[in-house]
Amino acid sequence: MKSSIISAKADGDSVGGILETAVYGIPAGIGEPWFDTVEGMLSHALFSIPAVKGIEFGAGFKYSEMLGSQANDPFRSIDKKITTSTNNCGGILGGITNGMPIIFRCAVKPTPSIYKEQQTVNLKTGENTELIINGRHDPAIIHRARVVADSVTALVLYDMIKTK
Repeated sequence: MKSSIISAKADGDSVGGILETAVYGIPAGIGEPWFDTVEGMLSHALFSIPAVKGIEFGAGFKYSEMLGSQANDPFRSIDKKITTSTNNCGGILGGITNGMPIIFRCAVKPTPSIYKEQQTVNLKTGENTELIINGRHDPAIIHRARVVADSVTALVLYDMIKTK
């Protein structure tokens, strides 16, 4: 990742990336099956981070390639504690936590302000023109987005737990 960022910076460009978040210790039963689903509440808050352009929970888009028999998370009892043998759902079933770790990934776009010449439109004249950014340039913001995503996640889950 560091070499990709350094390479993009040297070329006056930027890179995006994927943030994976895992939340442990959330009890089963948090959330609602409609409107206030855990996925919905987290997505709403995480999409408020300007650079986040996609979110997937658990197996996410890989679900589209699975059969139901592969996608389901079989329940097991281990020492009288109910768990699942897999966690394709990312710890959330039907909008409600199941006690397994909540796992999700956020796609973070590349920083749009780059030193490379970009095409744009002059709003005064309506003509096509080129834009060259000067000054500060971040070749990646994903490392900054990490702490924001973690904080937003903590706030949303705390609020959902406290109102249960």
